[in-house]
Amino acid sequence: MKKRAGRLHLLETFNNPHPARDYEIEHIAPEFTSVCPQTGQPDFGTIRLLYIPDKLCVELKSYKMYLQSFRNEGIFYEDVTNVILDELIQRLKPRQMTLISEWTPRGGLRSIIRCVYKPGN
Repeated sequence: MKKRAGRLHLLETFNNPHPARDYEIEHIAPEFTSVCPQTGQPDFGTIRLLYIPDKLCVELKSYKMYLQSFRNEGIFYEDVTNVILDELIQRLKPRQMTLISEWTPRGGLRSIIRCVYKPGN
């Protein structure tokens, strides 16, 4: 994972109110933007986060600010999806997590990147 100083501190957490139960949380961010490192053009997508929390849950305003921190970053779809997943895992230590990025079509192609984290796999 590439080090991107100063971003992880944006993610605030709160204690899981039901740590004895497995339940899934889904957050959908339909206005994600970053920049194509090849063309310099903006990329628009939806970030879908699904996770089973352990001790911590992500606080939504901080998650929104975290996602917005990618707005001017030149980064490929595959990289940004994996970076977000890695940083969320590092901060939350979930029981399970999936991050899906769905990108607005460009040149007739639509891309969907799906990354999955299951401890022990």
